[in-house]
Amino acid sequence: MSTIFRSVLPAPPTSVVIGGAPAWGRYAGFIDRVDWDALQGEWGRSWLWRRLHHKRWQFIGIAARQVYVGIAVVDLGWAVTAFTYVFDRARKEVVVDWHQDGVPSLQGHVSDQPVKGARTWFRGWRSGLLMQHDGREELQLRVRVPGMRLHAELSTADAAPFLLAVGPIENGLGHATQKSPALPVEGWLSVKGRRFELGHAVACIDSSNGLLARETHWRWACAHSPEVGFNLQQGYFGDNENALWLDGRLIPLGLARFDFDARSPMTPWRIQTDDGLLDLLFTPEGGRQADRNMGFAASHYVQPVGTFDGWVKPHADAEPVPVRHLLGVTEDHHSRW
Repeated sequence: MSTIFRSVLPAPPTSVVIGGAPAWGRYAGFIDRVDWDALQGEWGRSWLWRRLHHKRWQFIGIAARQVYVGIAVVDLGWAVTAFTYVFDRARKEVVVDWHQDGVPSLQGHVSDQPVKGARTWFRGWRSGLLMQHDGREELQLRVRVPGMRLHAELSTADAAPFLLAVGPIENGLGHATQKSPALPVEGWLSVKGRRFELGHAVACIDSSNGLLARETHWRWACAHSPEVGFNLQQGYFGDNENALWLDGRLIPLGLARFDFDARSPMTPWRIQTDDGLLDLLFTPEGGRQADRNMGFAASHYVQPVGTFDGWVKPHADAEPVPVRHLLGVTEDHHSRW
């Protein structure tokens, strides 16, 4: 890896559980596998408790000049769900919005290997999603749903360090997540007869795996370019996954504050961190919303697509680095699962 790609964070542990206890911390690099089975003592839980509380998901966002694409598979333990959407920036509307539920292992699966060795998939009626590490330095992405086809490769070959965050959570046990910097994309997207080449797009990966609370709420922001990118969360996971990528450096950030109107999420959002290293205004162009209520489980999900403007800093005494028209997403998510 190039010497300009560096971080003040330590290398990841070999496991998210060390000596029976969670290996809390923020790290720079990959972990081979997320496995909570070795938890013991005060951290130990029954098989049934883990089965009901264990949640895994993989989300990939692709930001291009004309479109933004969001793709996810979520394993709830008792069900698996998948979605994909395409936001057309010229039309300022979601032109594909597909989701489907299925039976875990039979119709879909999210790998415990978050990046290297990952194989996450979903098979449904006239549809299929596959996110798979090819064993080298690419993640293959294949999507076939009504109105949409996607064939792409995401390269990790020259990427800045990935973030691994392992931490405690509100009213649950623990959570681990791998977040990527900007990843180059090669491939194409077909939407209802229109074809988009993705050679100048960038992608980001969110691979998450935790023993979560029955009620979970978060706000999230993510945007990337080769020069600057960030991942921010306010909610159940504290500041554990808050990070800035700046010219190849991975820099941990403090607590994030999201100021926005939850009743009108397509109006501007203000996002800041309490360490004074980030101050951004997010202007939505449109986005995806989904409300589901099955009685025993429910979710409220809003993911606006838009641009970020403002500034970031690598440390408190540094001059602000401008952020201008950086394409990405925010999210407001409530789950009872």
